[in-house]
Amino acid sequence: MSSLDVSRGVCALVPGLQHWLENAFYTVRIVDAQSPREKDSRRVLLATEIGHATHRDILISLIDGAPSLVAAANGLPARVAFGLEDMGFAFALIAELARPVSVPAVGDTASAHLMSLAARVARSDATVLIQGDTGTGKEGMARFLHAQSGRTAHDFIAVNCAALPETMMEAMLFGHKKGSFTGAAQSSDGLFLAADGGTLFLDEIAELPLALQAKLLRALQEGEVLPVGATHPVPVNVRIIAACNRNLAAEVAAGRFREDLYWRLNVMALELRPLADRRGDIAAIAAAMLLRQQDGAKAGFVWPTTAALDKLAAHGWPGNARELGNVLQRALVLREGDRIDAGDLHMAGAPQPLRVVAGTAAPVAAAEPILLRDLTRHSKLEAVRLALRETDGHRAEAARKLGISERTLRYRLAEMRDLAAA
Repeated sequence: MSSLDVSRGVCALVPGLQHWLENAFYTVRIVDAQSPREKDSRRVLLATEIGHATHRDILISLIDGAPSLVAAANGLPARVAFGLEDMGFAFALIAELARPVSVPAVGDTASAHLMSLAARVARSDATVLIQGDTGTGKEGMARFLHAQSGRTAHDFIAVNCAALPETMMEAMLFGHKKGSFTGAAQSSDGLFLAADGGTLFLDEIAELPLALQAKLLRALQEGEVLPVGATHPVPVNVRIIAACNRNLAAEVAAGRFREDLYWRLNVMALELRPLADRRGDIAAIAAAMLLRQQDGAKAGFVWPTTAALDKLAAHGWPGNARELGNVLQRALVLREGDRIDAGDLHMAGAPQPLRVVAGTAAPVAAAEPILLRDLTRHSKLEAVRLALRETDGHRAEAARKLGISERTLRYRLAEMRDLAAA
């Protein structure tokens, strides 16, 4: 948990700030502005207390009129000015200005509790399984676990298992010897050895083929890997954090994931809830994203209005934080005024399941989504064409409509190209 000092003057002026910061995963210490400070500490002070401030601090003032944010520059601290109407977002902004890069943005009480649990898990060397929908922040949580662990002097390496070419998966993960296969002109250590001493984050772990799952299980059990073409295993000291946007227990029950590997990964389980279930995080994440999208407010900062924040809080967020980022980026570009208003926020609905078009597939009830495994080979390819057409060629969206991974979609596209060339 991050520590943040708040002056008594600030607490008297805006008493709600302390509660917000505590929900945002801060340990708040109430101090006198002129009191001695610890090295590298950061304080929230009144603008009138600038004489006691350093460039790391945040100065606040309560005003009438439009809010403003002036980024820290030229040895001066950041300054946040706001009125009563904008106080809620100002609190979120103050929290995100002070937040370390490795700590995810939170503002919900339950999320702060989850972060406290994750901090305790991080201090162990246990394998962690993070489950949650796409866009809920699984990689951000993995980076936080690494940053809070004793492995920070070594690398954090993230790999998306769905993005690895299946024919090269084993060599990329475990390494290979020179000449072990066609094109292997030189030896390679692989990702496990590259992360030696640090953390290896395996995203979309359910996409690993069963044969490769067995090698991963051995690496976890024995602490060693066998590069492709090698005859002797190589010791490796790496912490594994795995993530999945599907229910991995259900994948085990369906025979698509090894049960022994599941239990080896599921030592410490963290479940990330959809953004719609943690409304308190929306303002915090929005503040963090707007700061990032506007380069830390170095050239000014565009504030959202209260109406805009109400609209963000009311949305269902089927795409979670990723969708929120897209909505805010569009609003920054397309806004008509000096601030982001409710009318500048253009939210798309959740992707609709792909419907069967008459004459393109075997008869299926019109209300049922097409799943590739239920159709003939011809219908599968027709379903792929239709999904790509409905998503304007966006492969990730098309894969979600079809209920398959992006890698499987790539295989289907290759099959379509082969048929077209025949």
